[in-house]
Amino acid sequence: MTSVLGHIKVLDLTRVLAGPWATQNLADMGAEVIKIERPVQGDDTRGWGPPFLKDADGNETRDSSYFLSANRGKKSVTCDLSQPEGQALIRALAKDADVVVENYKVGTLARYGLGYEDLQQINPRLVYCSITGFGQDGPYAALPGYDFVFQGMGGLMSITGQPEGAPGDEPMKAGIAISDLLTGMYATTAILGALEHRHVSGAGQHIDLSLLDCMVSVNSYVAINYFLSGKIPQRMGNAHANMVPYQVFRCREGSLILAVGNDSQYRALCQVLGRADLATDERYASAGNRNRHRELLIPQLADLLREKTMAEWIELLEAANVPCGPIYNMQQVFEDPQVRHRGMRLSLPHGAGVQAPAVASPLRFSHTPLQYGRAAPTLGEHTDAVLAGQLGLAPERIAALRAQGIV
Repeated sequence: MTSVLGHIKVLDLTRVLAGPWATQNLADMGAEVIKIERPVQGDDTRGWGPPFLKDADGNETRDSSYFLSANRGKKSVTCDLSQPEGQALIRALAKDADVVVENYKVGTLARYGLGYEDLQQINPRLVYCSITGFGQDGPYAALPGYDFVFQGMGGLMSITGQPEGAPGDEPMKAGIAISDLLTGMYATTAILGALEHRHVSGAGQHIDLSLLDCMVSVNSYVAINYFLSGKIPQRMGNAHANMVPYQVFRCREGSLILAVGNDSQYRALCQVLGRADLATDERYASAGNRNRHRELLIPQLADLLREKTMAEWIELLEAANVPCGPIYNMQQVFEDPQVRHRGMRLSLPHGAGVQAPAVASPLRFSHTPLQYGRAAPTLGEHTDAVLAGQLGLAPERIAALRAQGIV
């Protein structure tokens, strides 16, 4: 059985989340991913706990849940890029690589002789993906930044949270590092596109990916709402700017997500609620009119939905094909029968001699299903094997490099 990317070799010079998420996606699809880490310290996120994975004796390892979440299926090689000998090792690995992914500040790797122009000279087919906060050019290019910064600067926090004047009406970040994760997905897409172009042209290229650009891009329809109306979008809590009803409603017990996306679903909702008149009322009969008159419609729906429990409503609404659902906590997510059926929780062998938990990729290929070989590597787990097997270094040479702190 072959994998989608079993013929691809990736040199991963990234750390934290956006870059590692991209390279984990490639590893899931079968690419050989060699993760370069600093000797001794490794990727910053190894220490971003607790919780930390525990070994067979119940002692904490050096690997946090954060690190485990974005580095499965990779090989860890320690190498000091700031040293000439370390730079030479990276160039040697890049010579045979299909892809390099890096997320250093602009210009850092070029100073080490490891920038795109440097590596392209020794490997013209190389796809080189640079992930930075603000991109390779522009007035902010040299500035650092983390996910939280770009949730704010990209506009997400201005439209997330309770409406102005409501209790707790401060701008709100997402509950996950969404800027990093989305950028990682965009990086995966860009890399695959560049590889396909190379398949036709024979040439690699440089990908310039910015977390800020990615967050601005995913504003999507909200940005177009602004362009067309001239009105600055505001926080709406759990409501939708364009669709009604599309929000959370309190029930007699629990809360219900109601996500009505078209007029036929709305008519079905009204039948379930026993209020067919709300479907024929001109003010609510079309999506546009429901949006215009949401202040009149929503209170009526809210009163009706308080009459039954969340579970009772879900049973009735699902039978009528009205999109709805509960609000799960993380335990409930992984206990859900659909999530269990799809195998979204994994247990993978780890170098500490235990099984490490993981969340499966959502990718499902009919002919080349994903094969998860191992959890995230321990620090430097594959240094000797890679340097010997791929660069032909003798054990004595590797030992000397280790003694010098190069690996």
